Amino acid sequence: MVYLNGIREKFLSAVFISYGIKLDPNVVLINETRKEFVGDYTIVIFPLVKLLQKSPEQIGQVLGDWLVNNETKITGHNTIKGFLNISLSDIFWTDILTEISDTKNFGYSPLNGKKVLVEFASPNTNKPLHLGHIRNILLGWSCSKILKANGYTVLNTQVINDRGIAVCKSMLAWKKFAHGETPESTGIKGDHFVGKYYVRFETEFVAEYDNFQSTKIGITLYEAQKKDGQTIHEFFKEYKNTYFNTYSILGAEAKKMLLDWEAKDPEIISLWRKMNDWVYAGFNVTYEKLGVSFDALYYESDTYLLGKKAIDVGLDKGIFYKEPDGSVWIDMEDVGMDKKLVMRSDGTSVYITQDIGTAQQRYADLGIDSMVYTVADEQDYHFKVLFEILKRLGEPYANDLHHLSYGMIDLPTGKMKSREGTVVDADDLIAEVIEEARNMSSERGEITALPVSEQEDILRKIGMAALKFFIIKVQPKKRMIFDPKESVDMQGQTGPYIQNAYVRIQSILRKAGSDYKPSTFTQGCINEHEKTLVMHVMNFPDIVKEAGKNYDPSALANYTYAIAKDFHRFYHEVRILNAETEDAKSFRIGLCKLVGDVLLQAFDLLGIEMPERM
Repeated sequence: MVYLNGIREKFLSAVFISYGIKLDPNVVLINETRKEFVGDYTIVIFPLVKLLQKSPEQIGQVLGDWLVNNETKITGHNTIKGFLNISLSDIFWTDILTEISDTKNFGYSPLNGKKVLVEFASPNTNKPLHLGHIRNILLGWSCSKILKANGYTVLNTQVINDRGIAVCKSMLAWKKFAHGETPESTGIKGDHFVGKYYVRFETEFVAEYDNFQSTKIGITLYEAQKKDGQTIHEFFKEYKNTYFNTYSILGAEAKKMLLDWEAKDPEIISLWRKMNDWVYAGFNVTYEKLGVSFDALYYESDTYLLGKKAIDVGLDKGIFYKEPDGSVWIDMEDVGMDKKLVMRSDGTSVYITQDIGTAQQRYADLGIDSMVYTVADEQDYHFKVLFEILKRLGEPYANDLHHLSYGMIDLPTGKMKSREGTVVDADDLIAEVIEEARNMSSERGEITALPVSEQEDILRKIGMAALKFFIIKVQPKKRMIFDPKESVDMQGQTGPYIQNAYVRIQSILRKAGSDYKPSTFTQGCINEHEKTLVMHVMNFPDIVKEAGKNYDPSALANYTYAIAKDFHRFYHEVRILNAETEDAKSFRIGLCKLVGDVLLQAFDLLGIEMPERM
């Protein structure tokens, strides 16, 4: 922690003067003292015990006495086992607050000259955005903002999956069953409209498949290919994909449509563009609701052919090898991975091929130094392979690639399934949390005097905070269950709870007026509640760095909860506007302002807005 560097330097001096040892500053660990012990900060002295062959108590006594005698801001010490606990003077805390108050862009690092590309969202154009996309989007967006706060120039991007058999299923269903209806004629949002026909295709296909199972061909297949003891239901559950590719009339039509698209059939291309435009219009509305934007867009219809040149280069360099059937592979068994196909025998690409080409294209387009891929943990192995291939190809950015891997979201009832229409749509969820905020507000009645437009803006901010914080507070790698009722709970470890701390601070500042905005902090005696808040404020830059280093916005989210919880306690336990003295009043108002500023900045980095009133 930068604000403890002076203490660290004094401790290093104490060790050198007392024992003649020059310690590496990086081995000096300073932590907040645990609540059950006396002190403000704890210095770990275990490394010196073995080095000096003395007891922790002896070493702690010598070093503690030296620090008290030579640093006026250290007022006392005690040693518990291998931990030297030190107490700091009021001057230490007031000086820190004054320094923080005078620091421009507190918590943010200067530009480091590096450019990072963050990929997130990357939806398919056959269905609307859903709850799973929301976790992806919120993680990617907050990560990009945190990286920017850490000094990076950040570009946001997505690869829109606008081609393939799934997209053709929606197109075919619309062509067969829509009778010309459009989003405009039905009043249905574009992505929801197209998604309706993706579900319609599945419904029609399931009906076709169910009918097939009782036909002579279906029964014959079962009798000829069933496993021992396998029921007809079990057999056809496993046979579904084979049926789609071999016998299904709808399957054959969808596959033909894909081939026609690849052959650039004018009619199919026109339909594809029309339906994709409907989806894009719908996506943009949802992105705006979520408060996210992109600097560069890539489309799979453009990128699916990329990477073939890289395969040729890799073959020339001996990075890849060709099998007798013409397929191209890479052997990565030397780094604990297996052999991976990178080009089919017919010369067509696989996903890893186009990902190689897309990475190369991005570097050519944008000149980035590193890339972050926000993709679910189902693709962990895929990205290990991709990153290793890019290293072997000698790509200049290959050593600075990161997979922001996250666990999937389940419903209390189990997994979501887009084809069956059992997903939680993003737009529906957004509307639900805002409605829940409305219900809460109507019970409290605290904003009813405000203009309707202002009320609606506040309700939107509260609802979106409930949704976003619920998802971001979970460490990305953890799989999570989304419970709609829990997500919109306005108490406890929630976004609105933290917003309420900020709103309380704004109310205090409004009541205080312009007379109490000190640039320096003078306070005769700082109590434990105040000291706790100062420590939280001091920690902000370190939390921002930690969140950026680990690509983990949950660290910042949980920090905001901790500081809000302690502020609420401070608010109830300490007199602020009617403090005992004018100095105490001025100090506490200034401290409130700094806490509010930190909460505002931290929530902004998480992509969450703060209301002025609730």
